[in-house]
Amino acid sequence: MSNQTKPIVGITMGDPASIGPEIAVKALLNPVIYAICKPVLVGDAKVFQDIATRLNLEVIIHPITSIRDAFFQLGTIDVYDLDNVDLPNLQFGEISAMAGEAAFTSVKTVIDLALADEVDATVTGPINKKSINEAGHHFAGHTEIYAQFTNTKKYGMLLVEDQMKVIHVSTHVSLRQACDLVKKDRILEVIDLLYNGLISLGETNLKIGVAGLNPHAGDSGLFGTEDDLEILPAVEEAKRRGYDVEGPVPADTLFAKAATGYYGGVVAMYHDQGHIPFKLTGFKWNAEKKQMDSVKGSILRWDYPLFVPPSITEPLLKLRGRA
Repeated sequence: MSNQTKPIVGITMGDPASIGPEIAVKALLNPVIYAICKPVLVGDAKVFQDIATRLNLEVIIHPITSIRDAFFQLGTIDVYDLDNVDLPNLQFGEISAMAGEAAFTSVKTVIDLALADEVDATVTGPINKKSINEAGHHFAGHTEIYAQFTNTKKYGMLLVEDQMKVIHVSTHVSLRQACDLVKKDRILEVIDLLYNGLISLGETNLKIGVAGLNPHAGDSGLFGTEDDLEILPAVEEAKRRGYDVEGPVPADTLFAKAATGYYGGVVAMYHDQGHIPFKLTGFKWNAEKKQMDSVKGSILRWDYPLFVPPSITEPLLKLRGRA
């Protein structure tokens, strides 16, 4: 792939008081990244320079104010410089409105760059939701920020890790509220989002499993009525629309099957129902070292209607060994 055809990927700083800047700098020391795309960090160049200096990393931090000025060369990290962190007052590991404002601004900026066609795709570093809210930006997470500033009404969070692909009916809400959000129309919407997401990722297994909400998917109403009154009608309607879909399947059974690749993707009813099995599959904890040996998986945010150009999907599939 020539440098001219590689997609430009904007990567946000994340919370400057957290691990995001370090992860970003270390990631861009990997030549594989430059083989598949043209990366540019979005945040405060001083923060990235401070990290590189602290870790004795042999890299040049190149601040820019226009994507046109980026070099996209291994060993030189381009930073779309927002100059919005008071570095002497930045305390690692602490929640602050300053850090929240800087993190939020980097996300908003990368969205603006994407909408202006200056970058082809975006990647987000980890944020602290409390810090962002203290800065006055009342969002539950990245998904909601993207929805707001792309004027997207239908959207979902899709977790991708080899054979496990999980989308959610609801994400960052209380468990009590999540149960109230299990509605036929939303479930149908999410099935549609998942199907289009699988197509865009080049998947051939388009069988979709839909999780039940209650234990044993309600057991014919013994343990709750949502499965019979909301989930089952959504699944039946999806079948009428031509989808290869199964459900509601008790979650403890559905995810065991999903991990083997039986389903191309699954619909979870709420955040932890989907995230826990996904992370059990992709995250490997070393009990002796008390740290993760590996953390594997991607979080993708699908909107509707969805089209991801080949310039984005082909490098992603190559990275995953699928093309």
